[in-house]
Amino acid sequence: MAKYAELIPNFLTFVKINTRSDPQSTSIPSSDRETEFLNQLKDRLTKMGLKDVHTNEQSAYVFATLPGNVDKSVPTVGFISHIDTADFNAENIQPQIVENYDGHSVIKLDEKGEYTLDPKVFPSLKKYAGQTLITTDGSTLLGADDKAGVAEIIAAITYLQAHPEVKHGDIKIAFGPDEEIGTGADHFDVKDFGADVAYTVDGGPLGDLNYETFNAADAKVVIKGTDVHPAEAKGIMVNAIQVGMDFHAALPDFDRPEKTQDREGFFHLYDFQGTVDHTEMGYIIRDHDRDRFEARKRLFKGIANQMNSDFGEDRVKVTIKDQYYNMGEIIKKDPTPVKIAEQAMKNVDVTPHVFPVRGGTDGSKISYMGLPTPNIFAGGENMHGRFEYVSEQTMEKAVDVVLEIAKLYAEKQ
Repeated sequence: MAKYAELIPNFLTFVKINTRSDPQSTSIPSSDRETEFLNQLKDRLTKMGLKDVHTNEQSAYVFATLPGNVDKSVPTVGFISHIDTADFNAENIQPQIVENYDGHSVIKLDEKGEYTLDPKVFPSLKKYAGQTLITTDGSTLLGADDKAGVAEIIAAITYLQAHPEVKHGDIKIAFGPDEEIGTGADHFDVKDFGADVAYTVDGGPLGDLNYETFNAADAKVVIKGTDVHPAEAKGIMVNAIQVGMDFHAALPDFDRPEKTQDREGFFHLYDFQGTVDHTEMGYIIRDHDRDRFEARKRLFKGIANQMNSDFGEDRVKVTIKDQYYNMGEIIKKDPTPVKIAEQAMKNVDVTPHVFPVRGGTDGSKISYMGLPTPNIFAGGENMHGRFEYVSEQTMEKAVDVVLEIAKLYAEKQ
C-alpha cells in the first residue's frame, strides 16, 4: 500500500479539471473554472475537519488551519500552492501511468506516436528508472504545475491528522489562482493567512529548493504605421511590422531565453501581432540582479526613444510594468527558512539542489509582503506543455519534506 494512499488518486482527479488561467481577464480569479475548483477544495478542507476554512475575498485564496499539537510556542508555518495551469490546452486532460519505467525506453504519448517522451530529447527521464511516471496523452499539458503541490499538501495534512504522535505547531495552508499569469499573489493577505514563515510547494524535480528568483517586468510595444499603396510608398509608408522587427533587432542578440542560462537575464518576445498600419509586441524582461534589471528596462525604453527621434515623431510607444522582484533580497536577511528546508530534505534522504530559479513563484511577491516564502519541489518535469510528466515517488518525497519541515519548526525553541 502506498505511504500516502490518497496522494495519487487526488492528483489524478485534480488534473482532469480544467483550471487554465486567462491572461486577458481582469477579474480575480481570472476564470470561473478556477473559482469552481477553489470552492471544491474549500469544501474538501472543511470536510477534513480543518479550522478557519475560508475564502479570502481580497485575493480569492482558500485558507485553512491545522491546529498544532504541541504545548509550547513555536512558529506557525504555511504551505502554499496554486491551482491554475499555464497557457496550453487543458481541456480533457487524460493522464497516463507508466509503471516501473526502465529509464531508457521511448514513451509513446498518443496512439499515433506523433508525440513521445524520448530520453535522447529529455535526458531527465534517465533518472526515473524503476519509478512510476504520470504523463499526458500528448494533446494537453498535465497540470503537475501546480496540482502536484495541491495534492502533496493535502496528503501531508491528512497524514498529520491520522498520526497525532507527529508533533507540529499550527499549520496554515493556502490554495490560490492565477500564478501562471503573474497576478495571483498581488492581493495575498499575509495578516489573514497568519503564518510566520511559508513555503510554496511549486518547484520542479526532486530536491529543488529556490529562494532566488528573477526580477521581472512585462513590456508592451505599440507601433503606429502609415499604410499606403506599395506603388506609392517611397518616403511615405511607415511599415509598423518592419519597425517592430527593427526594434527587436536593436536588442542584444544573445539576451534571449534560448541563448541564456543560470544567472543570465534576457528579453523574451512572446507575442507579435501586426499590420503595416499597427503593430503590437509583448515582451518579458528578466534578470536576477536588480541593477542589471533596471538597466535592461532603460535600454528597452531607450531604443524606442531613439526610433522616435529618428522619425521626428512618437510612433513607438513602450509601457513597462514590474511583475515581481528577486525574493532572495528579502530571504538573505534571515536564511533560516532555507536552512530548515535543506535540513528537512537531508532528513528524508533527499539531496537539496539550491539554485536561482529562472522564473518566479507566488513566493516572490509574498516575501516582499513580509512573509518569507522560499519554494520547494513538487516534482513536475517539462512543465507547461504536452511533454509534462511527474514521478509518483518524487511526489511522495515532497510530502515527506513538507512533514519534516513542520516537525522541525515544532522542535524550535
